[in-house]
Amino acid sequence: MEEFINFLKIILFGIVEGVTEWLPISSTGHMIILEQWLSISSFTSPEFYDLFEVVIQFGAILAVIITFFAKLWPFGKSKTKEEKTSIWKTWLNIVIACVPAGIVGLLCDDFLHDHLYNFLTVSITLIVYGVIFIILETYIKKTDKKFKVDEVKSLTWKMALIIGVAQMLALIPGTSRSGITIIAALMIGCSRSAAAEFSFFLSIPIMVAASLYKGAKFAIKGYTMPNNGYWYLLVGCAVALIVSIVTIKFFMKLIKNKSFMGFGIYRVVLGTVLMVLYFTIVKDSSSTSMLINAVQSTNLSFLYKN
Repeated sequence: MEEFINFLKIILFGIVEGVTEWLPISSTGHMIILEQWLSISSFTSPEFYDLFEVVIQFGAILAVIITFFAKLWPFGKSKTKEEKTSIWKTWLNIVIACVPAGIVGLLCDDFLHDHLYNFLTVSITLIVYGVIFIILETYIKKTDKKFKVDEVKSLTWKMALIIGVAQMLALIPGTSRSGITIIAALMIGCSRSAAAEFSFFLSIPIMVAASLYKGAKFAIKGYTMPNNGYWYLLVGCAVALIVSIVTIKFFMKLIKNKSFMGFGIYRVVLGTVLMVLYFTIVKDSSSTSMLINAVQSTNLSFLYKN
């Protein structure tokens, strides 16, 4: 029974990853929150959860590759020379945009994880970027702003670099990688669909590199894989893949007629709720351990019975 409950938790994490990775609401922030309640590390290890949290993103990456394969695959006899050139240009822009965050991520991974992966940071960043989304969408609507770039293939390398520099902020949990890159793209004149699509493309090298880095780090440091650890990773990836495909298709249809205003409001509301929880339950403590213990000992105690 206990193992069955554990796999249900893994499935739930995969669902949350598959939904929140592609919406501008912060997948890392939601995963941190979910870990406080369900705590995969309690039946595995903190080191394994650190690996699990990143590796299941690999399933989400596959969803992007499957969904946008025709736009990302530069080979094939059916493609014209112009189409192939356009796709290679897009890949060059992807690489350019990924360099800044890749360098900072490698240099600051441990520091960021030790000092910023907590309720308070997530609360603040959810609210801050939620407000930015609301202000930006209000400005676009009020001024009836015309977008200069309607398709990803029209992005210049300078635009890609600007988006890439903005992506560095996504290393702070709660920011949302898709959120900050979409904000940057909108600010430099990209349409909502082009901004979202390029944001999805940027996830491929960033998340592949992160998965490989975490896996290598786990192996080099000699951490032990827990019982069913490989199954946890496989199930988490599979669920994230399936849910991601559905989410991406839904999201791309949604933003054709809707703005990001709703996501901004959601972020502000969620961030405010978390802020209240932090200061009312944790109070003066600099740690969230009191919050974790309070939640687990009340709301979820039934999961550990029988």
